[in-house]
Amino acid sequence: MKAQLQAAAPETQSDDQGTPAIEGAEKSRRSRAISGLQWLGLVAAIAALIVPMVLNIAPAFTAPQQASAAGLPPWQRAPERLSASRGVEPLDPAAPLPLPAKLATQLDAALTPDGGGNFTAVVQDALSGDVLYERDGGKNRVPASNMKLLTAVAALRAIGPETRFSTQVLAGAKSGTVVLRGGGDVLLAAGRSAPEEVMGRAGLQTLAAETVQALSKRGVTGPISVQLDDSLFTGKALNPAWSLEDVDAGETAPLFPLAMNGGRDAPGAAGGPRPQDAALDAARTFTAKLKSEGAAAGLTVRTAVVRAVAPADAEVLADVESATVRQQVDLMLETSDNYLAEVLGRMASHASGGPASNDGATAAVRTQLGQLGIDTASMRLSDVSGLSPANQVTTRQFAEVVRAITSGTDTRLRAALAGFPVAGLTGTLDDRYVDASTASGAGLVRAKTGTLNSVIALSGYVVDADGRLLVFSFIGNGLTPGAAGNKVALDRAASALASCGCR
Repeated sequence: MKAQLQAAAPETQSDDQGTPAIEGAEKSRRSRAISGLQWLGLVAAIAALIVPMVLNIAPAFTAPQQASAAGLPPWQRAPERLSASRGVEPLDPAAPLPLPAKLATQLDAALTPDGGGNFTAVVQDALSGDVLYERDGGKNRVPASNMKLLTAVAALRAIGPETRFSTQVLAGAKSGTVVLRGGGDVLLAAGRSAPEEVMGRAGLQTLAAETVQALSKRGVTGPISVQLDDSLFTGKALNPAWSLEDVDAGETAPLFPLAMNGGRDAPGAAGGPRPQDAALDAARTFTAKLKSEGAAAGLTVRTAVVRAVAPADAEVLADVESATVRQQVDLMLETSDNYLAEVLGRMASHASGGPASNDGATAAVRTQLGQLGIDTASMRLSDVSGLSPANQVTTRQFAEVVRAITSGTDTRLRAALAGFPVAGLTGTLDDRYVDASTASGAGLVRAKTGTLNSVIALSGYVVDADGRLLVFSFIGNGLTPGAAGNKVALDRAASALASCGCR
């Protein structure tokens, strides 16, 4: 049509070229007439295209829904009713079990050490407890940080998932003294409490402000002296089974029942030396906050801090509470926090009526596992974080622990499920499962890692391709230090569980 319009367009000449005025006017009139006819033709042509389109589209707005849906495939039709939201459905207990022989073919190929050493392994069906694969499952091994799974069970059972630890300020035995008493919270913040956080849910500045309010109500103006009561923990603050090189590298530090930032200088700090007296550091920070908060209220505070034990009947002036044990267990497992693990072990012993010491912690772990029906006779427990190479636990025992968490009768243990690192996504597994040989486990495998100089461990759970929940434990000992293939070997084995129907 554009070509037609261009062809029909009249030639125009300027009056400057000698065209008489009347002839120019006549030509102009004829030109406008022709243009008008052409525009009428154009409008008619457009209408011829638009009207059918409008007639086809209009029923979608004006006709009943049944008419507009007629002839459409079902997936393009508007639903007659919304589907009910069922969330995540439970696993089918009738899902087929993997055949042990087929599982063995894949796991034997994957569990090959890179250099020296060897692997032991156990895979169980979580529902029935049937052992589907085993390689020296009853042999004691150094488990490294897989020990934290045992500690998680002990803490959740002995203390309780929803329990919080309280850091208190008490009236001292002498007038003009207050006592800062640690109750097991080593995740304190220097600043104000952050109720939505795990690290720093309780803040020393908030505790100081509440203390000032309590003292002001009593008409106290000072000077006030601060005392520190960290007597809850007993025994040695530093486990003699730990390598001093590990301590110097910041893997752990002397233990106290109150500390800031998980026993580190700052939140999120990693590596390097830690505070050697985390309780005193916290007390000095609290004193500085008390002095600052008290200045506006006319309260004077002495700078020096001394240790003392609060009177048994001392009045509580203020307190702040930690994140729940459930949240702390999840943090411990996800980040493999040695300091927090040892504190939770001691608190588990204290909650059970035992001493809040290293020996108390290992005894509490053994007791709680025994009450679950897990045979602990062969276990050798030197600490509860896994730093000590003197720990000895079997893959069979670890598989039973994971099974108790995922499927056991004590539902308190389900609180630990969220803390298992997710392959390729979270925690100590966030940078693994990234190559083609392990990618099938990414996002599916959930497992606790463990690493020492010649030790690699991985214990956790996964739903296989047929919908069966499997628990597993793989531990390598005597491995060539630094050999990159050993982590990959464990990840391949776990990925094989995730992708294998193995029927």
